Amino acid sequence: MSNRKVRVGIDVGGTHTKAVALDNETNEIVGESIVKTTHDDEKGVATGVIQCFQNCLTENNIDPDDVVFIAHSTTQATNALIEGDVAKVGILGMGGGGIPGWLAKNQSKIGDILLDSGRYITTTHTYLANKRRDPINEAKVKEAVSKLVDDGATVIAASEAFGVDSIEHEMMVKKEADSRGVMASVASDISKLYGLSRRTRTAAINGSILPKMMDTANCTEGAVREAGVDVPLMIMRGDGGVMGIDEMRKRPVLTMLSGPAASVMGALMYLRASNGIYFEVGGTTTNIGVIKNGRPGVEYASVGGHDTYVNSLDVKVQGVAGGSMVRAGDNKIVDVGPRSAHIAGLGYAVYYQGEVEEPELEFFSPKEGDPADYVRIKLKNGDRVTLTNSCAANVLGYVQEGDYSYGNVENARKCIKPLADYCGMTVEECARDILYKAYLHIEPIILNFAEKYKIDRDQIDLVGCGGGAKALLPFSAEQLNMRYSIADHAEVISSIGVALAMIRDVVERVIPNPTTEDIRQIKKEAKEMAIKNGAVPETVEVQIEIDNQTSKVTAIAMGSNEVQATDLSLRVDEEGGREIAAKSMRCEKDEVETLVKVEEGDVLYIYGHQNKEKKNVRVVDHRGFVKVQCGDGIGRACTVKDWEKVVPEMWEETQYFKNEMARTPDFFLGIGGKLLDFTSYQDLETLEKVMRSEFMEFEPDDRILLVAARAEIL
Repeated sequence: MSNRKVRVGIDVGGTHTKAVALDNETNEIVGESIVKTTHDDEKGVATGVIQCFQNCLTENNIDPDDVVFIAHSTTQATNALIEGDVAKVGILGMGGGGIPGWLAKNQSKIGDILLDSGRYITTTHTYLANKRRDPINEAKVKEAVSKLVDDGATVIAASEAFGVDSIEHEMMVKKEADSRGVMASVASDISKLYGLSRRTRTAAINGSILPKMMDTANCTEGAVREAGVDVPLMIMRGDGGVMGIDEMRKRPVLTMLSGPAASVMGALMYLRASNGIYFEVGGTTTNIGVIKNGRPGVEYASVGGHDTYVNSLDVKVQGVAGGSMVRAGDNKIVDVGPRSAHIAGLGYAVYYQGEVEEPELEFFSPKEGDPADYVRIKLKNGDRVTLTNSCAANVLGYVQEGDYSYGNVENARKCIKPLADYCGMTVEECARDILYKAYLHIEPIILNFAEKYKIDRDQIDLVGCGGGAKALLPFSAEQLNMRYSIADHAEVISSIGVALAMIRDVVERVIPNPTTEDIRQIKKEAKEMAIKNGAVPETVEVQIEIDNQTSKVTAIAMGSNEVQATDLSLRVDEEGGREIAAKSMRCEKDEVETLVKVEEGDVLYIYGHQNKEKKNVRVVDHRGFVKVQCGDGIGRACTVKDWEKVVPEMWEETQYFKNEMARTPDFFLGIGGKLLDFTSYQDLETLEKVMRSEFMEFEPDDRILLVAARAEIL
């Protein structure tokens, strides 16, 4: 065994499965491997995962003993639901008797679940009433499970009204199913929130993919062990974290949308700013997500138009990308997309290898039922190509030689010329109009994300990856007057995201008017779940979010599978942090002030820049990452014993009124090397409760850093 430690991430895409090995200390790529995704193999995609992993080790001389972390994303759950490759689920609903029981019976009888593809998850249902004089017992559970199995169910979903308060009966169902060799999905394993129909639906969806996911998990884990790797195999979740394979065996539904999650997390690791809109640009579609204060936006996933209790990244899919074709009529460009060159079976003009002679404009319908206003170009030799965003971006110079999407600019110009003539434009004007029509599809998503997540427009960076990123991002950034960057190693960004992902678990509870002790307990539960999943205790940080309207308390635990030593060579000092802050705030270095005096041992630096009537604030960590971006805020330092005096003062100073409504400030707390985000709190009392739970572990004289910012809304 060498002294090197390696993290391996494997992304399972629709076409290729890609593995990347990273040096654990430097994040430098030390190995790559790409194989075709094995959809049709007897063992499914697991075969490709295994091949890719083994190739990555052997081809790059990586000792299995050097591997300290291995994880893979998966499309299995998503594909199973899209394709309808699901098991029949027997739902055992439980609750009281009388009118409450009648309601619980009807709410748990959700019927067949429509999938987005038009296929269904077939369900059958029975109900057990838990009455005071006739309680649920093992005999009744046995009879109910038998009925469901006789009805053709191959998986049992257990869901009880108010089952979050006591899981006894749901676990009784699981025990009976296990004794029969039947898989079971337990609602309380997935969510601790009330709402019987939604809990039941989530449990049923989870159960429907259990058999397929279990086979893949067993095959993959067995192969990893045969390769001599002893560290736990982790699976990418749809919310951007990873979980142990044993947890995946219980909650495979949490892996929905793990593919987009992998690419977002990969981009995040290369984004040295905390607020950004992320683009994964392919040939046909673009995935767009948001990053705020260093964390991706997360919301509940929906299946068949119904919400679940499955957390996933907030990603919008847009039918405009690098290969989107142009539509024209009435001597003007009408639109771009959603059909792509790939769908039409045509090559891009910019990638045509032959000589372009006598190009002629034609209109056609790519697929039966499509509008007949899509544009293609007929050449003298009879070949046909089409015009795309990539063609236009090459002509305008947004794509440079050496870029993945760079092609034959002259051929693109010649092919755009007939369309330009039709529209009464120059070639450059025509190319620009093509990109503008594509941009119009993207602009609302960017602005909606900015408003939804309350990100000041001036703080947004556009971050792109995927082969078509240069076709859309530079022009869009130009139109919006925003900065953009293309992530390094864009072709394997998803695998990098998997390799660098943190172990994550979430606990959600409905707690009206939670006390500090309630918050402490839910934090403890979330931390224990992350540790159970493989996180080293001292690496776990827990973020608390409280929704006063719904009384929902959420604890998000994040941790690593090992303690990483700080590489002092990567440390940024105060002056280095000032330079990074200046770049982020688009000002000169000497215009940046240090808002909080730096003391020995500090790993966070707080900077400010006066911009007209506002003071921009940046928090930069010792590795040079911008952790917080605020358009108008203040920074303070104090001790733990003084926080109850300082925080209300900062709250009062940064709270303001707009349209006769109070705009509550965003707060950030730096303590013990951690930076905690308190931007979700709508009143000072709730903020103080959560903060108080953090200070229980620290001494009165311990130093803390505080940032308060006026919330910005577009």
